[in-house]
Amino acid sequence: MISFDQKTCGDLASASQIEWLETNGLGGFAGSTITGLNTRRYHGLLVAATPTPVDRFVLLSKLEEVLIIDGLRCELSSNAYPGTTHPRGYESLIGFRLDPYPIFTFSFLGVTLEKHICMLHGENTAVVRYEVKGRNIANRKIVLEVRPLIAYRDYHSTTHENSVIDRNVDVSGGVASLTPYHGMPAMHIAHNATLAAATGNWYRNFQYEREMERGLDFQEDLFNPLALTFELGRGKSAVVIASTEKRSADEAETLIAREVKRRKKIADAAPVQSELGRSLAIAADQFLVKRGEQYTVIAGYPWFGDWGRDTMIALPGLTLATGCLDIAKSILLEFSKHVSQGMLPNRFPEAGTPPEYNTVDATLWYFEAVRSYLAAGGEEKFVRENLYPVLLDIIHWHVKGTRYGIYMEEGNGLLHAGEPGVQLTWMDAKIGDWVVTPRIGKPVEIQALWFNALRVMADLAQRFADDASFRRFDRMAIMAQWSFNKLFWNESAGSLYDVVNGGPPDASIRPNQILAVSLHHSMLPQNRAQKIVEKVQAELLTAVGLRTLPASDPRYVGKYFGDQRARDAAYHQGTVWPWLLGPFFEAYLKVHRNETAARAQVEAWLNGFAMHLQTAGLGQVSEIFDADAPYAPVGCTAQAWSVAELLRVQRLIATPAEKRAAAAAPIALRATISAS
Repeated sequence: MISFDQKTCGDLASASQIEWLETNGLGGFAGSTITGLNTRRYHGLLVAATPTPVDRFVLLSKLEEVLIIDGLRCELSSNAYPGTTHPRGYESLIGFRLDPYPIFTFSFLGVTLEKHICMLHGENTAVVRYEVKGRNIANRKIVLEVRPLIAYRDYHSTTHENSVIDRNVDVSGGVASLTPYHGMPAMHIAHNATLAAATGNWYRNFQYEREMERGLDFQEDLFNPLALTFELGRGKSAVVIASTEKRSADEAETLIAREVKRRKKIADAAPVQSELGRSLAIAADQFLVKRGEQYTVIAGYPWFGDWGRDTMIALPGLTLATGCLDIAKSILLEFSKHVSQGMLPNRFPEAGTPPEYNTVDATLWYFEAVRSYLAAGGEEKFVRENLYPVLLDIIHWHVKGTRYGIYMEEGNGLLHAGEPGVQLTWMDAKIGDWVVTPRIGKPVEIQALWFNALRVMADLAQRFADDASFRRFDRMAIMAQWSFNKLFWNESAGSLYDVVNGGPPDASIRPNQILAVSLHHSMLPQNRAQKIVEKVQAELLTAVGLRTLPASDPRYVGKYFGDQRARDAAYHQGTVWPWLLGPFFEAYLKVHRNETAARAQVEAWLNGFAMHLQTAGLGQVSEIFDADAPYAPVGCTAQAWSVAELLRVQRLIATPAEKRAAAAAPIALRATISAS
């Protein structure tokens, strides 16, 4: 359980930096700060995903609440307006806890009010439940007024007062239904209020501080369609269920109990039964969503969709580490259907537009994801019949040549990638026509992934009695290994070049080289691998991830802030990425031959992350951090591969007893997932 006291909640500047997240397994979510003050345009109580995981709409932004005790009013909401905060409900907020969903505790005139927010798995439904507590409430008149504020817009935009909104609200039978704009889904607000009355007022000029900092549209007007009045007391709770489906307020407790039970099963499947391990398992579940009948991975909340690169890197940690092989199988199958000219899509865009194929590494990570799936006990027949032909076709296209100058070079067997104006590796920031880190030629991690893919294919060919393919892939791998060690070793620096492109090689000290050590199949001899780990540890390692450049590099940017141009310019020029801890920890264990002391060191590094889960995105791991101490979390507050890589490494260093316990838990978990 993560909790905060009155002192933290009452400090608006600090509390507004701490965010919570609820997700629904469809791509939809709810989220805000621990005061309930929305600081992002992405914040809301019902951000529905319909019809796909990336078509998301902020339907219900928030609830304005007033607690009335014996005629005296206390406003519980907090909103930022130009130059002021109003109301100041955070001043009555005496506690917040994540247990396992957000619970706010308010106090007024000796009465304690708890507000519970729980999003249901498998549907666009948010349940909000209020309950008064205390010994002196029996003879008091306690009333709660709730006014829903709706945005009803794409989650990347903002709403402004307009005349086209449909103000009609059907208020009957404990459910208020509305469809403010043509073509948008209807929202149904189930409630147990004693009075529900249509209103029709605009609340103007909300300000979102995080968007202001990011140089984006930060002001919004919200519409109030109705007001709900509840009578509270001992044994009487107030319920508001906002959903794209018709629900009944009488279901609230049952729905919440069902969701709590589901989350407990997920936590029980964590590879390590520590507070950190259970938290990471719950966090991992928030990224696994349905795309039609199959699964995919949301790269990060609150604004990313499902990306090929992020999905393949995150797959082992999000699914295999917790024994959810069925979900891994589903993801691998879904992406296999979208391979084009030997490339995995980098992104499934929103609004039904075609996938984008502008990545070189997502496809190569696919091979490692398949290998990891089989190593975890996945179905060999499934891989042979469904994935092996796709993998063969991918290799064919990479040898022949595909989009954006991706082809295997004759004479050295290495993989060329890139052309002017295109960013193909994970260091993909682009500002207008400026590709910040173009890395055209032969990037180091692409060669590591290419060799790993060739070795994976040789192993699969041998496993499937495809002798001709085995011999071919074995020869290709041997050539690539010889060429790589000849071209990429920088003897004077004791590390690898970052890019070799025919001219002077790029000697930048970047974390990409760690993949040449960490991947299952490595091209490097032990002495070189050892030096690379030492170099990365000395110049790039921080407590929260690896820097993307050392502080000694003249291009180094220590802080990630400002408008989009400033932020993108810093994205891979020093900024710390926690997902890289996974490859670094695995490389560290490799070169230290998995010795007890090395495992203890990795465990200590991992445990240092526990405190981060109580900052930024509660229970989650941020996308990136400032490169300069104190390494402030920035970017997305919840990132799939950040969580996945920590969870995967926990699995790597788990004791045999911990692995046996975790292996038993997913049996019940898979039944829960199938039922969803």
